[in-house]
Amino acid sequence: MKPKYVKIIVQLALAEDIGEGDITTDNLILLKSRSKARLISKAEGVICGVNLAREVFKTLNSKIIFRALINDGQTVRRGDVIAEISGSTRTLLTGERVAINLLSFLSGIATQTSLFVNKIKPYKAAIMDTRKTTPLLRQLERYAVRTAGGINHRFNLNDMAMVKDNHRISCGARDMNEIINTLKKKIKTSIEVEVDSLNQLKEILNSKADIILLDNMTPQQVAHAVRLRNQAKSHILLEASGGITLKNVKQFAATGVDRISVGALTHSRQVLDISMEFIKTS
Repeated sequence: MKPKYVKIIVQLALAEDIGEGDITTDNLILLKSRSKARLISKAEGVICGVNLAREVFKTLNSKIIFRALINDGQTVRRGDVIAEISGSTRTLLTGERVAINLLSFLSGIATQTSLFVNKIKPYKAAIMDTRKTTPLLRQLERYAVRTAGGINHRFNLNDMAMVKDNHRISCGARDMNEIINTLKKKIKTSIEVEVDSLNQLKEILNSKADIILLDNMTPQQVAHAVRLRNQAKSHILLEASGGITLKNVKQFAATGVDRISVGALTHSRQVLDISMEFIKTS
């Protein structure tokens, strides 16, 4: 993640949460009060966002001491201490919710990704995210996916050409090979093409496409597609997408497909339960 982006997100999150001031803390806690607290995991999962939590407290007060005991990508159990924070009591109280929100949010994505990645070992398929992300938080969410062993799909519309049904229909439902050749002449990035039937797949197996996305196909159809690709000795990578869950992802991986993209990594994740507990105040 770009440091500048992280700082902006943290500043915006703090501004949203604090408003014109933390009226509870500022009117109850003495300015000179000092405390020590711990960020504690209340569930098993994969941690992500430790540096963002640090950035929250450091943005509020550069003198805060933040000691991470767990690094991004590490697995935690219920009761594990993620970090210890000490310094101004006001700062700890004011930054608590934003730090936990970011840490819980990203750890939830990392945990979900880890479940998918571990589920398909030792198959060769890579677990990928999609562009089904929270607006303006894509960098954070994709970092969480990478942290847990997943890989990122194209970041934005400029990274790679991806021809879907609506593109084909919008340009007059031309022959798919013609569409691919047109793109190949104009751009230097990779080209991915979406198909929803094996007949469409056969039409472009020897095209100049780099990746073919097998949309909403069953594991049996994906396995057939892999056999067709291998028989054709095509260079094209195959990606399964649509309707893939923890219950069936292993079936898809067993087909020999190269990539499995799962929108649920980011759009349907649950947060990891994390709390902050004060252990000393003076």
